[in-house]
Amino acid sequence: MIALDTNILVYAHRRESGFHEPARQVVAALASGGSAWAIPWPCLHEFYGVVTNARAFLPASTVSEATEQISNWLASPSLVMLHESTEHWFTVSALVKQGKVTGGQISDARIAAICLEHGVREFWTADRDFNRFPSLKVRNPLIG
Repeated sequence: MIALDTNILVYAHRRESGFHEPARQVVAALASGGSAWAIPWPCLHEFYGVVTNARAFLPASTVSEATEQISNWLASPSLVMLHESTEHWFTVSALVKQGKVTGGQISDARIAAICLEHGVREFWTADRDFNRFPSLKVRNPLIG
């Protein structure tokens, strides 16, 4: 199963992004395909926070635009929403030690742990910081 990071979702939603079209195509292909694909819940929450932030985008997405986008993704019958397992802390703590995680990087460790707990085959992101977790296969689908 492929899981998507926040940045892929943001690029797919925001038309002014230089990566809009390739990200939109990636998400559309996953959403309309027959294979399971995933979004970790923290990424969906972060998506909402980013696209509705007027300091990040002028104009920011409205509440209606952001929630409609999320509803459209959730309508994909092949989408699996990922959450923490009962073993989550053990997975996170191992990643924290392995990746020498400090400060805000804990959010990335949390997302990586959720993906690993659900057997994600590849995590698609444009964020190179996830490379600190070698147990998670990371790929940027927006570059050749």
